Amino acid sequence: MRLRMEKLIKEQQKRIIDELSKIDGNAFTIDEWDRPNGGGGISCVLQDGNVFEKAGVNVSVVYGKLPRPAIEKMRADHKSFVSADVDSLDFFAAGLSLVLHPKNPMAPTVHLNYRFFETSDPKDVLNGKTNWWFGGGTDLTPSYLFPEDCEHFHKTIKDVCDTHDPSYYPKFKAWCDKYFYLTHRNEARGIGGIFFDDLDTDFIRQSSPASVSISDKEAQERLFSFVTDGLCSFLPAYVPIIKKRKDMPFTEQEKDWQQLRRGRYVEFNLVHDRGTSFGLRTPGSRIESILMSLPRTAKWVYMDPVSGTRTDGVESEDVEGMEREKELMEVLKNPKEWV
Repeated sequence: MRLRMEKLIKEQQKRIIDELSKIDGNAFTIDEWDRPNGGGGISCVLQDGNVFEKAGVNVSVVYGKLPRPAIEKMRADHKSFVSADVDSLDFFAAGLSLVLHPKNPMAPTVHLNYRFFETSDPKDVLNGKTNWWFGGGTDLTPSYLFPEDCEHFHKTIKDVCDTHDPSYYPKFKAWCDKYFYLTHRNEARGIGGIFFDDLDTDFIRQSSPASVSISDKEAQERLFSFVTDGLCSFLPAYVPIIKKRKDMPFTEQEKDWQQLRRGRYVEFNLVHDRGTSFGLRTPGSRIESILMSLPRTAKWVYMDPVSGTRTDGVESEDVEGMEREKELMEVLKNPKEWV
C-alpha cells in the first residue's frame, strides 16, 4: 500500500499541474526535496501567474520516528493511534495536498488533501501489528457566492461518494462543515466539501453491517479505491468553475474583500489545521511545503464592517452596497446543503 499510494499521488500531481498550467499559461516550478530524517517530496508551485496568484500542489512521502510532541498531537486527533507510553514511534506518511489561490476575487480558492498514514508497533517494529488509516477531502472557499458553482462542486464529490457508499457524502460533508470552522470567528472557512479521517477497518465495519467480518486487506483495498476516485474527481469538480470565473470583471472593493477573506484562511491554517500543526512538530519537516497553503497576499482590518465581530458578540452594522458580501457571510454562519 505504501508503494501504491506513492504511485497514485505522483501520477495525480502531474495530471493536475499539467491541466492548471494550461489554464494559467505558465509552468509550475518543480522543487524536489529530501527530508534528512527519511523520505522527501515534490513541491510544485506557481506564483504571480495569469490566473493564479499562488498555486501549490505538493507530494510528500516521509518516514522515520515521531518524537513525543508529535505523538501526543496524533493521539489527540486520531482514535486509532497507538496508545502506548513511548518516547518515539516509527511512522510512514504519503499524501498529496494542494491549495489554489486565484487572482480574480470571483474565482474561489480550493483545497485538497488525500493521505495514507501508518505506524509500527513500538514493541515489535518488524513483525508487530501496524496501525493505518486514510484521510483527506476537498473544499471550496469563495469570496463571492455563485450557487451554481457550489452545487457543481458538491455534486461532483457526492457522485464519487455515492459510487462507494451512499452514507459517505452526508457523513463527510457534515464532518467538513465542522472541521473547517473558525471557532473564534463563529464562521466557516468556506462553503465546504468533504473531509474524513481515521478511515480504517473499524470504519468499514461500523459503516456497513454486511462488512462486519471484512479483513484488514479487503478494507484497505476498498478505502484505497475510494481515495483514488476522490483524487481523480478534483479536476472535473474545479476546472469548470475556474474557467468560468477567471476573466470576470471586478472592482477594487471586491479585490479588497478577497484579501479580508484570505486573512480568515490564514487564521484557520495557523490556528486550527491539524496538518500544519503536525508538520511543525515533526523533526526535519520542510517549512516551505507546510506553509505552501498560505496565500501570496492577505489583509486584516480592525472591525471590518461586514465580517468583523465585536468583543461583546454584537455583529457589525450593515453596510450599504455590500449585499453580496453579506450573502456570503450568511452561508458561512449557516452552512447549506448544496445537493
